[in-house]
Amino acid sequence: MATTAPPESPASGGRMWVVHDALAVAQRNLIVYLRIPQLLVFSTIQPVIFVVMFRYVFGGAISVPNGSYVDYLMPGIFVQTVVFGSMTAAIGLATDLKSGLLERFHSLPMARSAVLAGRTSADLVRNVFVATLMAAVGFAVGFRIHTNVWAFLAGMGLVLLFGYTFTWIFATVGLAVGDPETAQAASFPVMAPLVFASSAFVPVESMPGWLQVFAEHQPVSVTASAIRALFIGGPTTSYVLQSLAWCGGILLVFVPLAVARYRRTV
Repeated sequence: MATTAPPESPASGGRMWVVHDALAVAQRNLIVYLRIPQLLVFSTIQPVIFVVMFRYVFGGAISVPNGSYVDYLMPGIFVQTVVFGSMTAAIGLATDLKSGLLERFHSLPMARSAVLAGRTSADLVRNVFVATLMAAVGFAVGFRIHTNVWAFLAGMGLVLLFGYTFTWIFATVGLAVGDPETAQAASFPVMAPLVFASSAFVPVESMPGWLQVFAEHQPVSVTASAIRALFIGGPTTSYVLQSLAWCGGILLVFVPLAVARYRRTV
């Protein structure tokens, strides 16, 4: 008797099936923003408040060399925005894990790597929207590009790469704790020292000597300095290479960690 072979599962269909599954998961995560637009609205309010506060409240008390404070500030705001936004990966994955959704994904004929790839890709798309909005806000409060459009686009690309890199850190955190409230609480101690002890908002030279050693070389500072150089001029190559090295190193460490944690958890 002739038998009919079962249809090939997406997980066994090769790389294109992995891409297909990852896009499906990314679409599912993006649809959440359409159904609950408040998530996107409130994720953009915080960086707008930071821009207004530092521009008009603290800006007059902060002096920067060779330029206006708003031109110095905006590259740091871009970095701060994508780092803060990356926390949604921790909260989202912890929520999906607690609700049993990740186990449902695991029971489907889909590539296991697609869940994390789709989650981080959706966050990347969200960062494109948020970064574009923040650029518009920056131009509205006086921020100006002093280089050229290609350098500006390169800087925005570095912003998105940096945000994507941090998404994998927080994905690991979310899978490790498995609870959305705990994920949010655990993410802040990771994020706060990097964002606030950096050159994002004030020059490193204004900090105590012992703190400068950390602030000068940590990833947020070198990335903010690289984007600042691409936007308003200055030494570029060294900062860009350092930022790319940080991104590459973080991805090499945290992508395998997140995948391993996902396999152990689900």
